[in-house]
Amino acid sequence: METIVTVIHVLAASGVIGLVLLQHGKGADMGAAFGSGASGSLFGVSGSSNFMSRATAIFVAIFFITSLSLAYLSSHRAEHSSVIKAVTPTQTNDVKDAAKQVAPSTAKDVPQ
Repeated sequence: METIVTVIHVLAASGVIGLVLLQHGKGADMGAAFGSGASGSLFGVSGSSNFMSRATAIFVAIFFITSLSLAYLSSHRAEHSSVIKAVTPTQTNDVKDAAKQVAPSTAKDVPQ
């Protein structure tokens, strides 16, 4: 379930990024006056803003919903993992034994 929501989340994020980059800003009309003829290309002058802004709003809503869903799913997992709880007493004894077995330093300037 979490994997599906994550995939939808990534697709919505890339859709928002793509749509925001494709939209014209407020100053795009001035650039179109000086020779850039891209202002009325595919959807017409006002058709692209309506379509793009609606599509962006839909992708933002999907992104928001999947963000909340992922937060909920991660906080309500069955296993609550902790680094402190993951170390068992047998593992700590193994680490202490391994530290004792390390050969002493042979460097002359290191006090022993």
